[in-house]
Parts: sequence; structure tokens; C-alpha cells
Amino acid sequence: MQALPSNISTQFDAMMSKKAVPARLRPAYRTLLMDYFDFRRKNSLPESRSEHVRLFVQKLREADQPQDQQKQAASALSLFFATQPKSGGRVIYPPVWNPQQPAASPVQHTSHYPAPKRSGKRYDEWWCLKKTKSPEWDAVIDALSAEIKVRHYSRKTLKAYAEWSRKFQIFLADKSPSALTPGDVKAYLTHLAVKKNVAASTQNQAFNSLLFLFRHVLKQDFGDHKDIPRAKKSKYIPIVLSPREVGEVLRELPNPYKLVVLLLYGCGLRIFECLKLRVQDFNFDNGILTVCGKGGKSRTMPIPQKIKAELLEQFDRVKRLHEEDLAAGFSGVFLDDSLETKYPSAAKDLIWQWFFPQQSLTHIAGTRELRRYRLHEKSVQEELFAAVRRAKLTKRVTCHTFRHSYATHLLQAGYDLRTIQTLLGHSDIRTTMIYTHCIPGRPEKEVKSPLDF
Repeated sequence: MQALPSNISTQFDAMMSKKAVPARLRPAYRTLLMDYFDFRRKNSLPESRSEHVRLFVQKLREADQPQDQQKQAASALSLFFATQPKSGGRVIYPPVWNPQQPAASPVQHTSHYPAPKRSGKRYDEWWCLKKTKSPEWDAVIDALSAEIKVRHYSRKTLKAYAEWSRKFQIFLADKSPSALTPGDVKAYLTHLAVKKNVAASTQNQAFNSLLFLFRHVLKQDFGDHKDIPRAKKSKYIPIVLSPREVGEVLRELPNPYKLVVLLLYGCGLRIFECLKLRVQDFNFDNGILTVCGKGGKSRTMPIPQKIKAELLEQFDRVKRLHEEDLAAGFSGVFLDDSLETKYPSAAKDLIWQWFFPQQSLTHIAGTRELRRYRLHEKSVQEELFAAVRRAKLTKRVTCHTFRHSYATHLLQAGYDLRTIQTLLGHSDIRTTMIYTHCIPGRPEKEVKSPLDF
């Protein structure tokens, strides 16, 4: 058996030293890593790293390898994956190394810009953070990322602002950032409004992104852009489902997607709020759910009593699976952002997310629930789209439609706008008032005088 490539071997040895792997086990870990590369070269494996661990350990189990060796294999792969880079929260999967071929040199970008389009490969939503042929702009994007992280803005904000900055770079054909002027911004925003016919919200997002870029990164005066053509803001009325239509969609959804949609409709959650829920957010004694929404703002709402039994059943089910995985040597779970540093051992603290969104990953061996249901915003949206088609609804239904339906049905039930605003987490009452357009008003002849109440 040939030795590991020097770059892989060096990183792997450093990680074993960092994690204090006993010296007597290190040769076995290296051998198991070699076996993993051979296993991966011979088999077509999914992208999920946790699936790599599960399938490799399953292969050892089928070969009647001892239980200790199976646990060592899981630990060795966890250490190896920890040496692999990440980009903007997206895990970069390690290349398949063929031991019969020399190790390849690091791949350099051959195109001018990382293409944000689908071309038969998985779409890279963090293309905007990749390196280009312009070191000056790469430094600007790095500074932009740092400024956003210092302010604790969300990952979606980072992604949106970085994408608009990259598109601005492409529009200006790599013009030096030090030579940018307010006229360049005006030309680009005019291009979006006149040539691209973008929506008002899209143009406003581009404007805010470039404003942040100029003020906080380039430290330049943004100038006065009152004369820039602005897209006309449309008067959008949300699409709302009736209770009957909600029931029809729910009947077509399998679990756990059905439980996700029940929470979207029953609590008026945004999809990202629902997928970030953790066990400790549920207070069943008081019937209160705590949600962390946009901008890190938290709010509380009542837990729907109708789905309390299903929630408790899901909790017990995931806990059993988690304990089984811990017993089998699969320790570690997904934790959001800095929580993975605060709680390095999920086996000790039992802090785990019950829907397991694909966030930053510290411990590669996730629970069996994660391996069975890779719940992510896109997977929920795709399953919901299929369920709506099976239910034969003619309305355009998205995950956010259930939040609109929640607010409208509360309004129809007689709840005041201020209460609904608090439950939805809106900062401005004008955002909540849009739901008044979703219910029919009373004719003037039916309106009573306060004297007649």
C-alpha cells in the first residue's frame, strides 16, 4: 500500500496531534484513511460527508471487522474531513484521490469569474466569495465580508451584498476599486432599471448593497442619486390559501415535511426560522415557542395544541436515533454559527437541532435522522411544490404562502393588527397592513354606529 500524499498526510497528522489521538492508534488511522480513499474510488458516493462515514463503516461491518475498528474509522474520517476547507458555510468535499496516480497539484481557476449559472454541476451559491483575476476586487470582497460579520448580519445579507458587488465588478470590467466614482454607481443602477427591467425590490437591494460597499468598505462618498431611474414599486397582494386548501396540501405531504408546513401555518414562521428551531425553543409547560427571526430579533408565540403530540413524538424519535448513533460512535451534530464552539460535544450537552439544517459542521458524523432527511430550504420547497401539484391547486403556493395564510386567517378571526404584527415579527405596522387587502370589507350599509352596539 502506497503512502498518503505529503499534503494530506501532513494535515492529517497535524489534526491527530491537535485532537490528542494516542500514538499507538495513529498508524491504524492512516491505514483506515487509505482504505477510505480506495473505497471512495471504487464506489459512487453521495455528497453528504455523513453518508461517506456511514457507508464506509457499513462496509467494515459487512467485512466482519471489529467494533473498535469501526469506531476508529468513523473517528479517522471525522479528523480528515476537519482538515478540508469550507467556503461561506458550504462544505467543499475532498477530491477522490487515486493511490495509483500521483497527487494532483492544487487546481487554479481557469475562468475569469466563477460562473454562477447551472452547467450540469451543483450550483455554487457562494461563487461570489471565490477568487478572480482581480486581486484588488478580491481584497474588497474580503473586506466586505469582514464588515458584515463584525455587524453580525445574516449569511443571506453577506451573500446578497457580495453577489451585487461582484456583478458591479463585472459590469465595470474590473475597473480598479480605488478609481470608482458615484457616476459608476449611477450607470449600473440605470442599467438595471432600463436594460434589465428588474423589479423595484431587486433594484433597491442593489442600491443598498453598493451603498454599504462605498460607505463601509471603500470609505468613499456615495453621492446624490436622486436622478437615477427607479423601478416602479408594484402593489403586491399576498396569495392566501383557505383552510380547506391548507388541509389538501397537508394530506399530500409526507413527514417530516408535513410537520414543517404545520409549523409554518400554525405559527406563521418563515422557512429559515422553522428550520433553525432547536429543542430548547419549545416550552410545552407554558405552551410558548421562542423564534429567532430576522436580524437576530426573538419573539414568542403560542404552540398549536393540535400538533403538540406530533412534536413530542418527533422529539422522542430524534433523541432515540441520536442516542443510538452516539452508542455506535457517530458523535456530533449540526450547530448554528458560534454554537458549535460553545458546545463542542453534543454527546455531553445534548444540544441538537431537531430539523438539522445544513449549517456549519464541526463534527462530521451527524445523526441518522440527518442522513435520512437532509432537510434544507430547497428540499422543503421541492417537496411542497410536488404536494401542491398532487392536490391540484391552481394557486401559486410557496413556503411563505402559509405565513400569509396564518396572518390573514387571524385577521378574519377578529385579532387586531398590532397583535398580528407582534406574532409575525414585523418592525413596521405598514408591513402587516397588507393583509387587510386579503379579506373582503363590509358594505357601508352593514356598518353599525357605536350607539347601536
